[in-house]
Amino acid sequence: MGRYVLKRLLMMIPVFIGVSLIVYCICGSNTRPILMKVGGEDMTLEEEAELKHELGFDQPILIRYVKYMGGMIRGDLGKSHITGDDVLESFLQTFPLTMKVAMSSVLVAILISLPLGIVSALKRGTLTDNASMVVALLGLSIPNFWFGLMMILLFALNLRWLPSVGYKQGIKSLILPAITIGTGMTARLTRQTRSSMLDVLRADYLRTARAKGVSESRVILHHALRNALIPIIATLGGQIAATLAGASVTETVFALPGVGRLVVNAINDMDVNMVTGCVTLKAMVTSVVMLLVDFLFALVDPRIKAQFAKGGKKNG
Repeated sequence: MGRYVLKRLLMMIPVFIGVSLIVYCICGSNTRPILMKVGGEDMTLEEEAELKHELGFDQPILIRYVKYMGGMIRGDLGKSHITGDDVLESFLQTFPLTMKVAMSSVLVAILISLPLGIVSALKRGTLTDNASMVVALLGLSIPNFWFGLMMILLFALNLRWLPSVGYKQGIKSLILPAITIGTGMTARLTRQTRSSMLDVLRADYLRTARAKGVSESRVILHHALRNALIPIIATLGGQIAATLAGASVTETVFALPGVGRLVVNAINDMDVNMVTGCVTLKAMVTSVVMLLVDFLFALVDPRIKAQFAKGGKKNG
């Protein structure tokens, strides 16, 4: 297991380098907008050249990137070209809210999708099954930004039950964003739960458990669901990673001061350091989440755990 973890951690290095290089080159290839924002549009050529030298933009982009990565290795992600804020501090200040949005969205998705997917599998071919699949299809089809706006119109402006934007009311401010993101996740998880449960329900060991007098609820929840969790966890892990990495639209719609909104604002300002640092750190978090998903596989499925143990003995 230790060798496997080390291998996965080493595999993250080229991912970070690739992501940071692409983002840095895209944002840093045209530095004139940044110069205009920092120095003003009425700069003289001499002032522009001096500012360009001060910011290091007079050097080739690959040289600037190598220097930037050297600072990143030391834990220094630089400062924003626009506001002067420390990139790492800005990320650490905004990431907890993004994590709260992601986890609350996952909670909404799990509470809805698991029961819905299980019932749909047990009632295969019935009206309940068809209705569940229609709900899942709608969840996949509705864009998050449109659904978020409709939620604001209904629950914030018309009914006045919940705040519309910002994070001034704590948990209440997370409800609408969580439902907005969780709806899309629910659609995918419901379909995956139904598919996994249908595969497991045909297994012989369930008939054996029923023949031994095990209650139907225990057969479904303990035996069937546990063996159906592997693909469900894979889907859930991917959804968590996608939410952490791509919550920009939802955070912008609800004006939440999370990492997603920070990156959007930095992109609008062509803030190279802020965009590169935040996107690279989000890629790091995404990789860690997927690594944790692999560990969950080993905990849920004894066969995978045994495979890790066998691999460790062979390597040893």
